Amino acid sequence: MSSPFDHFDYKNGSLACEDVPLSKIADATGSPVYVYSSKAFLTSLAQLQKGLTSVSSRIHFALKSNSNLALVKLMVDAGAGIDIVSGGELFRALRAGTPADRIVFSGVGKTPGEMKAALDAGIYSFNVESSAELAVLNHVATELGRKAPVALRFNPDVDAKTHPYISTGLKRNKFGIHRKEILDLARSIDAYSGISLQGISIHIGSQLLSLKPLDDAFKRLRELVEDLDGILTEPLRFVDLGGGVGIRYNKENPPKIADYCKLIVKHFGPKSKLRHPLEVLLEPGRSISGNAGVLVTEVLYRKARGKKQFVVVDAGMNDLMRPSLYGSYHGIVPVEKSRDKGARADTDIVGPVCESSDCFASGRKFPLSVGQGDLLAILSAGAYGFTMAGQYNSRPRPPEVLVQGGTFRVIRDRESYEDLIRGEHL
Repeated sequence: MSSPFDHFDYKNGSLACEDVPLSKIADATGSPVYVYSSKAFLTSLAQLQKGLTSVSSRIHFALKSNSNLALVKLMVDAGAGIDIVSGGELFRALRAGTPADRIVFSGVGKTPGEMKAALDAGIYSFNVESSAELAVLNHVATELGRKAPVALRFNPDVDAKTHPYISTGLKRNKFGIHRKEILDLARSIDAYSGISLQGISIHIGSQLLSLKPLDDAFKRLRELVEDLDGILTEPLRFVDLGGGVGIRYNKENPPKIADYCKLIVKHFGPKSKLRHPLEVLLEPGRSISGNAGVLVTEVLYRKARGKKQFVVVDAGMNDLMRPSLYGSYHGIVPVEKSRDKGARADTDIVGPVCESSDCFASGRKFPLSVGQGDLLAILSAGAYGFTMAGQYNSRPRPPEVLVQGGTFRVIRDRESYEDLIRGEHL
């Protein structure tokens, strides 16, 4: 079995990231270890940039998907901005050299301290998610003698047909503001002396495998913009369309980036019937980072229980939480292709964490030839892998490695036991 995405493939019988064998990286760093392809990151970004040449656009990489400083710099150097959801992500984005005017701040629970830090930095926009948040931001900005640039996040009540944990565009979700309330806020916006309403944002969910929900949401967004044009004394400058286009983890058939861009151009491009041009902002995360990374792990033990086989690896749910949290599928392949042959059996691939939920694959047909000491690659781990990792069971988090052609470098060290107790006091 070969990997389901570009820039990871078998070369001379060994799975490689670009031109570097994963076994070589594991020899240098130990396992588990996250490995990222710089070409994969840049290729996905370039596809979006190419598809949107006919509209004024800004692409803001969603930091929550993968927030390593080296990867932030890689994106920014290639022309991207950054989408953040916390003060910590603001700190990361700025530390990596992101110009503040290329940062947008999303999220439903911004604190006054986070707002102040973002205003002091001079970010491009706040995606405001409630009238209560707008009031607090107005107060913070007024006290600083500034006007906060704002996009109101519209909840269009569109079913994204995705996992309920990552659906964000329905009325029952905590995200965004309903249409009537946005119109009411627009009518009273002059009362907010510290607010400059510049845009409307939208984000209906993650891992979308069809463009139909987006088509519906974009249509509703356009209608809202047209209504706002009749209310506001100053026209809106931009629409923020969020992210959410899915990737292939297994047998999914996600939308092509080119088709996604064509949909955006249809609704907001030069041939659309908008009264005035609008800049288009995007916040892609998973579609750039998801298939740009793998988690390499070593087999510790095999054991059989009746007809069921267990493969115990040194990576745990603390390292990659998605299978435990979402029941999500990740392809898992031997690093050495020779170990991917012969008889197979129903196998659970599990980690060492003291939880039955510490399972990367259940009932997977897996080669019986894979045994102690073999390396496995857990695929599609570039998004929401390390960023969701923790130290449960007092397990240090793994290192991260970036590959560029035939070279690699460690971009985050493996944590030590001392790191586990840093900040604690007897």
